[in-house]
Amino acid sequence: MTKYDVAAFIWPSYTGDEPRTTMFWPEGYGEWQTVKNAVRKFPEHNWPRKPLWGYVNEADPYVMEMQINAAAEHGVNVFIYDWYWYDGRPFLEQCLNNGYLKAKNNDKVKFYLMWANHNVNNVWDIRISHQEDNIIWDAAVDRPEFEKIADRLIENYFKHPSYYKLDGKPVFMIYDLANLMKGLGGADATQEALAWFRERAVQAGFPGLHLQLTIWGEQSFNMSGVDGERTATTSEIVKVLDFDSISHYQFVHFVDIDRDYNAIMEDVTKEWERIDQAYDIPYYPHISIGWDNNPRFQGLRPGIVKNNTPDNVKKAFQKAKAYADSHPDQQPLIVINSWNEWTETSYLQPDDLYGYGYLEAVKEVFGSED
Repeated sequence: MTKYDVAAFIWPSYTGDEPRTTMFWPEGYGEWQTVKNAVRKFPEHNWPRKPLWGYVNEADPYVMEMQINAAAEHGVNVFIYDWYWYDGRPFLEQCLNNGYLKAKNNDKVKFYLMWANHNVNNVWDIRISHQEDNIIWDAAVDRPEFEKIADRLIENYFKHPSYYKLDGKPVFMIYDLANLMKGLGGADATQEALAWFRERAVQAGFPGLHLQLTIWGEQSFNMSGVDGERTATTSEIVKVLDFDSISHYQFVHFVDIDRDYNAIMEDVTKEWERIDQAYDIPYYPHISIGWDNNPRFQGLRPGIVKNNTPDNVKKAFQKAKAYADSHPDQQPLIVINSWNEWTETSYLQPDDLYGYGYLEAVKEVFGSED
């Protein structure tokens, strides 16, 4: 068996089972509608693309059994599910609850959650996606709502035998720290809420909780939650809130992606070096397959990763493997965007352009060495 934990994010929108998705994708099968209707924006544009597995319902356990087998066979042994909570209730849980958790082989690929606690605007609805300043749902939550969420996570997910743990502690990733602090009322209140969450995990029988933060480069955080007089950088706030580890979600968050993939990787590895100097907690190396979110918009959206062929992405995986090997004191976890981010053009799933090329690249770099 491979000694590496290769974790790929899952965007759980490729199902029509969630009733609230029809406001964005009225045809009734989730964001596959956008993928299916995508058009080429310029002569050299590598769209439209088609999934070799078809426009399948990923909330179907039989579909997920097939995908779990494919992931495991190619060296992907962890899924990181994007998890959402809007308007006092979960959103897009069906992919996880009805697909993965009901799949008979979910012991082959573990899972953990990233709370994608960002606000929702019109970007998912191609008819009005250019109106990005309109907020549909605000993802910030107060302390009572936070406690309701935490108890749901512990009971419904952390206790599952396939939930991914480090040192016995369930791993839970948080995407938007600024939004979390805004809702809870600043750094001090957030520190208290996270400490309560950790204790709640202990009460549930775990040795603790492994809190992981998505970072976007060095940002300035409002410490008070009210005004901007008290600020802190990302590296400072990570210490204040006692996060256990950090990683990234997408290259587009911290490097210029409108260029050749190999040039992007040069800056990515420089960022890894900076992180090693700035942080004293583990950083788990992140690799993005690409970026092009033109399928979500009617007009041309600038900013497209170029030359992200399976061969070049394989070189990136090798760099991530080298990073993991050079940090033997931490879990050899590699984070990939993503399993299925089709409308951002950053996915491992096979398509009609490269076939199984990206999955084969994972297998060649991280697969069994036996």
